[in-house]
Amino acid sequence: MSDASDPRTASEPAWLTWGRALQALAQTGLHFARDPFDRQRYEEIRTIATAMLAAGSGEPTPRVLELFRQDTGYATPKVGVRGAVFRDDRILLVRERDDGRWSLPGGWADVNQSAAQCVEREINEESGFTARATKLVGVWVRRRHVTRPSPFSIYFLHFVCTLTGGSARPGTETTEVAFFAEDALPELSVDRVTEWMIGRMFAHQRHPELPTEFD
Repeated sequence: MSDASDPRTASEPAWLTWGRALQALAQTGLHFARDPFDRQRYEEIRTIATAMLAAGSGEPTPRVLELFRQDTGYATPKVGVRGAVFRDDRILLVRERDDGRWSLPGGWADVNQSAAQCVEREINEESGFTARATKLVGVWVRRRHVTRPSPFSIYFLHFVCTLTGGSARPGTETTEVAFFAEDALPELSVDRVTEWMIGRMFAHQRHPELPTEFD
């Protein structure tokens, strides 16, 4: 799409792009480097990346550094999964406990599970319903859709899922469960999902022949 309303045309601050790239360079370098002088240089790069991201975001430098140190090995994007379950042309949303806003059920992909297994598990844990993933709708890059900065590169995998059973039951990370019409959405947890994304889920539910989308 070329329309200006398409979030994939959005950009992020240069400091965020550069800081994230420097952090990935430092993390990968520290994974492979054996020479102590090389490791020192990569630590210095990480320090610069931390300072850039802390200054740009307003987060304390120690907090940003601790986030970076939790990741080791070759730097790759993180993967989040979200599932759209429909009933009577309404979409299932859950209210997030941490910010009180609504989102598609989902979360980080877990080790030793396929993306489909992850989204099916998240739906059940967060809503009480059971569902089967039937279509991968989109693979979207977070920074092109969410304006709030993140120090990490993140891919969103969104699935249309078929409702198979269960009943509404909030989980440990959610407080409410409900179905909403496309023109009556509640306040969304935009760090997790946007109105544009939900619109794409409705479109694919109504038109299963649409191809999978990606950035």
